[in-house]
Amino acid sequence: MAPWPEVEKPETNNYIGDSSKQNQNMAGKEGENHKGNVASLGNKGEIQPAFSTIALIDETRPEDDPWALPELQDTGVKWSELDRKGKIIRVLYGIGKFVMLLGLLYLFVCSLDVLSSAFQLVGGKAAGDIFKDDSVLSNPVAGLVIGVLVTVMVQSSSTSSSIVVSMVSSTLLTVQSAIPIIMGANIGTSVTNTIVALMQAGDRNEFRRAFAGATIHDFFNWLAVFALLPIEVISGYLYHLTNVIVESFHLESGEDAPELLKVITDPFTKLIIELDKSVINAIATNDESAKNRSLVKIWCVTEANVTLQNVTIPPSENCTSSDLCWTDGNMTWAIRNVTETKYISKCRHLFAESNLPDLAIGLILLALSLLVLCSCLVMIVKLLNSVLKGQVASVIKKTINTDFPFPFTWLAGYLAMLAGAGMTFVVQSSSVFTSAITPLVGIGVISIERSYPLTLGANIGTTTTAILAALASPGSTLKYSLQIALCHFFFNVSGIILFYPIPFTRLPIRMCKTLGNITAKYRWFAIFYLLVCFFLLPLFVFGLSLAGWPVLLGVCLPLFALFIAVVVINIMQTRRPHSLPEKLQNWDFLPIWMHSLEPWDNIIMSSLSFCGKHCCGFCKCCKVNAEQEGAKDNQLKTMEVYENTVAMADEERGGRRAPAAACVEKTGTNNTAL
Repeated sequence: MAPWPEVEKPETNNYIGDSSKQNQNMAGKEGENHKGNVASLGNKGEIQPAFSTIALIDETRPEDDPWALPELQDTGVKWSELDRKGKIIRVLYGIGKFVMLLGLLYLFVCSLDVLSSAFQLVGGKAAGDIFKDDSVLSNPVAGLVIGVLVTVMVQSSSTSSSIVVSMVSSTLLTVQSAIPIIMGANIGTSVTNTIVALMQAGDRNEFRRAFAGATIHDFFNWLAVFALLPIEVISGYLYHLTNVIVESFHLESGEDAPELLKVITDPFTKLIIELDKSVINAIATNDESAKNRSLVKIWCVTEANVTLQNVTIPPSENCTSSDLCWTDGNMTWAIRNVTETKYISKCRHLFAESNLPDLAIGLILLALSLLVLCSCLVMIVKLLNSVLKGQVASVIKKTINTDFPFPFTWLAGYLAMLAGAGMTFVVQSSSVFTSAITPLVGIGVISIERSYPLTLGANIGTTTTAILAALASPGSTLKYSLQIALCHFFFNVSGIILFYPIPFTRLPIRMCKTLGNITAKYRWFAIFYLLVCFFLLPLFVFGLSLAGWPVLLGVCLPLFALFIAVVVINIMQTRRPHSLPEKLQNWDFLPIWMHSLEPWDNIIMSSLSFCGKHCCGFCKCCKVNAEQEGAKDNQLKTMEVYENTVAMADEERGGRRAPAAACVEKTGTNNTAL
């Protein structure tokens, strides 16, 4: 380091001595040596370089792992330090928080149910119309994206599966053509927990973990489809396997499947809305009269009476028997069973007496359910953060995330899978279960590695529920509904076999962490991902499929080959860059907007800031977030500033001897450069 400039005034020696004394208190013997050196050179008017206190700090600071589970420290008074009154108050507070948590979870599940009803009101009839085109459904790729779109529109894989069963039992669709639709429904049902993860975008690290924990379900479903759909199209193994199982049993219609969670939530949700889901099935099966019917159920208690009546029939119809059919002049009469529906009592939900169209009711419920969903999620996260601290958090983390000792380490993941399947069977919905664990992953109670088997177990649990529901189907649809449910079950089992047993094949974990890092840095990318994967990409492929196989293959195959090439080059750039040509060792030869999100981020942030000037509420939110981010950055910078007594004395005397001394920078070797 270059020596200090000469000091013109001898008064400087006074504070040189003070500086050496401060260094003596901080550095021991080094301070004493430094004091002697400064004293010997003080008479000459020269100042040696000041020793920085940074040297007292560990030079190698390990970077924090963003995926490490945070320690939720208990900042309150310890239990042992409380008196009897304080302990009673803390216990009552804990019971109150637990009751409030149960109430919020109940409202959270009910809001998911109402959200599904709202989506069905908005897009249910359109979903039924999509299923009407038999020529498109025979294309497996089109069937796949139709399954994704319909499930996203109705927010329920069970609803889309019931539509498929109705079409198969009506001979409008074959089981082979229904299998890709079921695969698509498996993808579409994972959009719910991805939406839930967006609610934790306030904290960067929480959002990183929550979004990764939600999208691990997406990546597993997409990878399973990419691997198994071509195999199914070529070999038909799912169809043949399930057909053998169904044919080997003498099936009879059973009792209704158990509805465990519905018993608790239906009394509340039926006060808000009730739907007649047979309308969507009727539209899908080409019933023209269903187009003018409303999805909102008006009459909840009806009675059907079947009577024999004399009715006129067209002359073209032949009389099956002279006793049941006769001709009177120019008219042909027949005795037939006529069903008359007697309406007994109306439903009691909010919209039973409303004259609003289905679209308006659906939009109202969509806004209200999203508001309740977001509010419940925010409060659940805050409650969990206040409850899961100290010993409680450590016990839960060890219980959920700890592996068994060698050689039974592998067993913990499969037990988590069984737990996920059991919990999904209890709540009767994989969307509810995965949406419930998403905030737990965000706050750091459940690790990404443990949420993966839990999610796979949820996939298995929802198929077992479908199998039980299929066994309770009427005799006309029993075979087809059971075969489709078994196809769904074996599809998920096949995906688990491919992407779980061997640690190297657990690609969804690495993929979701990569996406989590991107969305933590560029939070708008989460919405972009949601729109592309669940709306734009399926709509694009569906539009191409309408044009036929030649157009679909001619467009999709080159794009897919380009995508695979980019992925392979990225992997080689990371692991073996020298094996690539010099130009392909990085993407710098492309325009920056093609290989970096930074330009797009600048455009989006500038657009949002422009809009924020015209929106007070948004502007205030942006200012608050900016102030919080700035406070964090200032806090980090303040921790890296170290005292330099010579520079402080210069400031006190008001003299600026060197412009370079005005800016102290931290170098890579943890020394101050002046």
